[in-house]
Amino acid sequence: MPFFNELMHATETERSELFMVPQLQAGARGEISLETYIAFLTEAYHHVKHTVPLLMACGARLPQHPSWMLDAITEYIDEEKGHEEWILNDITACGADAEKVRRGTPKPATELMVAYAYHTIERIDPMAFFGMVLVLEGTSIELATQAAHAIQKDLKLPDQAFSYLTSHGALDIEHMGFYEQLMNRVEAPKTQQKITHCAHMMYRLYGDIFRALPTATSNHGATS
Repeated sequence: MPFFNELMHATETERSELFMVPQLQAGARGEISLETYIAFLTEAYHHVKHTVPLLMACGARLPQHPSWMLDAITEYIDEEKGHEEWILNDITACGADAEKVRRGTPKPATELMVAYAYHTIERIDPMAFFGMVLVLEGTSIELATQAAHAIQKDLKLPDQAFSYLTSHGALDIEHMGFYEQLMNRVEAPKTQQKITHCAHMMYRLYGDIFRALPTATSNHGATS
C-alpha cells in the first residue's frame, strides 16, 4: 500500500474525532455567532503566520539530497506566503480590529500546536512536519468552502469576510494531490512512523483550538 494510503488509514480515528468537535460541526452548518467566527479567524491568524517560518525551519534541517523534498518545501513557501494577511482582511470585513489581533497573542491551544510543530522540526525529524500538513490541508478540503457558504448565509457578511476559507478550500484540493505524490516518495519506515505520529498529535491539538472557541450560536444566541 502506498504510504499516503497507509497514513490516511492510520489517522482515520483521529480525523473522525476532529470532525465531531461541536464547534467545528456548528461552523460547517453555519450555526455560529459573529463572535465565534472572529475568534476562529483570530486563532487562524496566530497559527497561519507561522506557516512560512515553519516551512523554512523544516527546509533548513533537511539534507540537500534528495533534492525533491527541498523543491517541495520551496513550492509550499511560494504558495503560503501572505495568507495571514488574508485573515486580517477578513477580520476587518467582519467589523473587528485586525491590528489588535496582529498585536495580540493566541489562546493556549493555538500556542501549544505551534510550539509542538517547532519541536517536531527541531527535535524529532523535519520530515515529521508533514503530519501537520496533512491535518491542516485535509481539514480545509473537507470543511472550508462548505463552512464559508453556510456562515455567510447565516451572518449576512460580505464576500470580503471569507477570503481565507474560500481560497483555502480550493487551494488545498490542489495541494493534497501534490501532498499525496510527495508522501508516496517517502520510503524510510522510521520517517513514515514519525510523520504518522505527528499527524496523530496534530489532529488532537488542532481539535483543541476549535474546542476552545466560544459556543454561542447566531440562531439561538445562547451557549450550548
